Amino acid sequence: MSEAQPQRAFAPGSHPIMAHGQGAFAFAGMRHAGSILATPRGVRAIEAASADDLDPSALAPLIAECAESPGSIEFLIVGTGERMAPIPKASRAALSRAGLRFEAMATGPAVRVYNIMQSEGRRVAAALIAAP
Repeated sequence: MSEAQPQRAFAPGSHPIMAHGQGAFAFAGMRHAGSILATPRGVRAIEAASADDLDPSALAPLIAECAESPGSIEFLIVGTGERMAPIPKASRAALSRAGLRFEAMATGPAVRVYNIMQSEGRRVAAALIAAP
């Protein structure tokens, strides 16, 4: 996909993550191999294989959604893969500027926290790195 074309949500709306592992996620009746960004507007693929790849450009759809609908997302859960890893400083700064609180953890716990918060109707998003 060229940079001129924005990535489109391939599962519109908010969805729980039903399963994860083997480098994939299951949600909305489908399976996706690779990392995802789940927001209230939808779930989309992101190009990120590690926490270091979660740079501001990878998080751009999230930042744009926050700017277009202020207050629509209050918290971001970041799943960093098989193990917890810090997210890049530039991304932390961009998230703070967007008014988002965030927490990084391994992807397994991140999926569980996201699902609980999403089921409670919280304004939550998740950036999840696919784990083996």
